[in-house]
Amino acid sequence: MSNEIAFFAYLLEKYAEYKNENTADVLAKWEQSNLIEYIIQMYPMYHTERIENAFADIDRKM
Repeated sequence: MSNEIAFFAYLLEKYAEYKNENTADVLAKWEQSNLIEYIIQMYPMYHTERIENAFADIDRKM
């Protein structure tokens, strides 16, 4: 598993926890918003900053 995919899974779980939602529901929302590839491509930035910054960026994109 690549670092990007491992971090994506971690981010998905933490974001779902942050939103108090089921991970499957969050993943479905990200798919509907065409965010999955974007989030994976943002790995270089997301994994070096506070996770809340990633959450805020994802919220802006939704």
